[in-house]
Amino acid sequence: MIDPRLITEKPEWVTAQMERRGPAYAAAMGKVTRLNEEWKAKKSELDDLRHQQKTESAKMRDLRGAAQAELRAKLKEYSDAIKALGETVKDLELDREEAFLHLPNLPDERIPTGGEEANLVEEVIGTPRSFDFEPRPHWEVGESLGILDFEAATRMSGARFSVLIGPGARLERAIAQFMLDRHGERGYVEVSPPLLVKRDAMVGTGQVPHLEEDTFKTDAEEPFYLIPTAEVVLVNMKRESILSAEELPVKFVALTPCFRSEAGSYGRDVRGLIRQHQFYKVELVTITDQDSSAQELVTLRNDAENILNLLGLPYRRMLLASRDMGFAAHRTYDLEVWLPSEGSYREISSCSNCTDFQARNAMIRYRTAQGEKPQLCHTLNGSGLAVGRTLLAILENYQNADGSLTIPEALRPYLGGASRLTATGFEA
Repeated sequence: MIDPRLITEKPEWVTAQMERRGPAYAAAMGKVTRLNEEWKAKKSELDDLRHQQKTESAKMRDLRGAAQAELRAKLKEYSDAIKALGETVKDLELDREEAFLHLPNLPDERIPTGGEEANLVEEVIGTPRSFDFEPRPHWEVGESLGILDFEAATRMSGARFSVLIGPGARLERAIAQFMLDRHGERGYVEVSPPLLVKRDAMVGTGQVPHLEEDTFKTDAEEPFYLIPTAEVVLVNMKRESILSAEELPVKFVALTPCFRSEAGSYGRDVRGLIRQHQFYKVELVTITDQDSSAQELVTLRNDAENILNLLGLPYRRMLLASRDMGFAAHRTYDLEVWLPSEGSYREISSCSNCTDFQARNAMIRYRTAQGEKPQLCHTLNGSGLAVGRTLLAILENYQNADGSLTIPEALRPYLGGASRLTATGFEA
């Protein structure tokens, strides 16, 4: 949640920033402003009534008989009015707080304004391979190797699910373990978290209410949400904490399944592993102080890029424009891997600085020194990487004309030294 004081202190500036995020958010800002003004007016009216009640009540000790009875009746009217107005103020406050949750983080003023078309290519890393045959899409490569089965998944679970079999499951596991090991070397503490969380945790990171329709949740009066990303649990690891400056930065990494309904993506990437309801992802989260978060974003982004470099996958780094960033993001870099079958780059990691947006919801603070007033932390997150998309990128970039797959050198120690995968299994 953005700082509520800004709505009162800099309403025009906040409105302009929300317009940079998109028309819907500018409209949401209008609703917040209206509710805030209504709340302030009613709160002022309530304060006036309480003051009048206190002033009239002080006269009681000087009155007797009918005058005292008359004042007592008047004070009862004050009490009833204060109670009713108090309920109105409480309801308006709840409505205002809920409306605040529909406002995204303020965008970095240095990033481009616009949607996907305004994203900036910062750097292209690696040269796409030249094939002497027509490269096949990853699902054809996987099916021909006998490691990928979409039909079985569809029979069990419906569309947007997949089954990895034998060497495919082992390759996926090797990719994930490789990522965890590399990030561990970079100082991230591995966490094995819950996959079900309460609503407060989802609100804390900004997934709810904004992405409510994109979540899976249990059917209960107080539902549990299946995590759409480990970002939710890793950020909430320090929920309602006051950290010392010496503890920062806190760095977490986790490998988890992620669950997304993909609402609004009908017809997009219906084939293959690009857009699944369930997928594995290695997630990185950094919790730091306000002065360090800009540099920590570069560090986190470099850690994600390191995985792509070690795997020898061509990619490009994008600085996202204001309307293409995630809800909680202040500044975001996307890493897009090259897919030969499409002749294009596709997102494999998104690395964001969320400043104090999530920390305000989750009450994650730090003290610069003993006795000093706590300040809100800054939180950052990034995929390090999405495991399924890394697998599909390997299937496409390392495929051979004879149907075999060359294993990237970085993964060979995790696969018993195997350098190739064929339809009969791994080979040295």
